[in-house]
Amino acid sequence: MSVCLSKGQKISLTKDNPGLKNIMVGLGWDINRYDTGGDFDLDAAAFMLGIEGVCPSDKEFIFYGNLEHSSGAVKHMGDNLTGDGEGDDEQIQIDLSLVPQNIERIAFTVTIYDADTRRQNFGQVSNAFIRIVDVSTGQELIRYDLGEDFSIETAVVVGELYKNGSEWKFNAIGSGFQGGLGALCANYGIRAE
Repeated sequence: MSVCLSKGQKISLTKDNPGLKNIMVGLGWDINRYDTGGDFDLDAAAFMLGIEGVCPSDKEFIFYGNLEHSSGAVKHMGDNLTGDGEGDDEQIQIDLSLVPQNIERIAFTVTIYDADTRRQNFGQVSNAFIRIVDVSTGQELIRYDLGEDFSIETAVVVGELYKNGSEWKFNAIGSGFQGGLGALCANYGIRAE
């Protein structure tokens, strides 16, 4: 049975699921249909963070332009350009057993592509969620619905996996950023071109 989280809530993934290895992180959203003159393209990403809270290199930024980490631990399953349809809009596969020792956290984010030019923000996005599924059983372990707390933000840190001793835990963050992908990259030590 899936556990529904609230903003700021933390939960262990591996304590009640010993041997959990392969998980799928699904991110989804809907677009409120008042017209901004352009299509929405939301993009999910994963930032693999060291103990200092930044990516050790650009290679730990997993997104539509870098779909897989060299360790095989994190794989982005591809860019959904419209967000149409039910369920997950983008998915990221995680193999917990392959996460490099120097990675302490994996932050999951969603940004609006070309938001400033298209005059778009997360105030125009609804029903955003993140969920974690045990790949071996297909069971949804946790779900966090973000709610409608955003207005002018163009990027959101949805949540993060983090190590706590031998356990993997999840933190429901739901924190908005202005400045889109560039602001997130700067926050996590990546130089955005």
